[in-house]
Amino acid sequence: MGDIKFFKINNGTVQELNGQSIRLEKSLQKLIENHLESFLGIRFLASEYSTGKRHGGRIDTLGIDENNSPVIIEYKRSTNENVINQGLFYLDWLLDHKAEFKLLVMQKYPKIDLESIEWSSPRLLCIAGSFNRYDEHAVQQINRNIELYQYKHYDEGFLMLDLVNATTEQVNSTKDDLLVKSLKPINTRQGKTVSEYIERADDKLIDRYENLKAFILALGDDIQVKVLKYYIAFKRIKNFVCVEVHPQSNIILLYLKINPSNINIEPGFTRDVSNIGHYGTGDFEIRISNDEELEKAKTYIEQSYDLS
Repeated sequence: MGDIKFFKINNGTVQELNGQSIRLEKSLQKLIENHLESFLGIRFLASEYSTGKRHGGRIDTLGIDENNSPVIIEYKRSTNENVINQGLFYLDWLLDHKAEFKLLVMQKYPKIDLESIEWSSPRLLCIAGSFNRYDEHAVQQINRNIELYQYKHYDEGFLMLDLVNATTEQVNSTKDDLLVKSLKPINTRQGKTVSEYIERADDKLIDRYENLKAFILALGDDIQVKVLKYYIAFKRIKNFVCVEVHPQSNIILLYLKINPSNINIEPGFTRDVSNIGHYGTGDFEIRISNDEELEKAKTYIEQSYDLS
């Protein structure tokens, strides 16, 4: 990865801001935890969480993200610390202690449906002043959801978090495996997953979805795709569009991170869902039923990408 440079422009002069990858102190961890949702779209659960005497570990930061996936955050405080392996050690512990995690969620966020926790996609985030090429290569060889974030302090109180590498776990699932018991089914869905809906879609709807997906991925090389139970999330650090596919009605639904009050709503095409329950994140809904509507949706998708 090339080094990111920041410049301050003032009265026709340009000054480079010098970023410092100083040793990660406890104060920076605390700052990130206090503003975890603003930084990373993650709701804070616990700091320095003990994994018990037998396991003998302590998770730096524990959280749950906007897709209800469990998140472990580990901070690399020294150059010789193997924070990736340490985080994987805690991920395995987490999957063996789901009840303990659910209790934390229930205590901190009682409105979250515990059955909606996405156990199929827990995440490990590693934050450090820098990573070497061996770190970045290692995560590419590990079939888990791992993200490496590099931080730098800048003059005048600026802090940068740069996603330098990310991998998404690839699961070879059978049709029965797709029925993950992570959300309570409602009558209109009958418990079917987004993967099953895509399997049942006709060629025309599949082609439209693939065109949509290709457009989204072409917006930048920082985009990650998360296939969850009822929707597909496209994200940078945070989600910027969530996609549902409905073969029975031949439509694709998008939920974007755009303020609906700033948009002229077009009945039948766009909708303000800020006060309407729905899967995925975002208050602005787009309903795509033909190729013309897909083209119209692209401008809104670009806006959401730029805002994320």
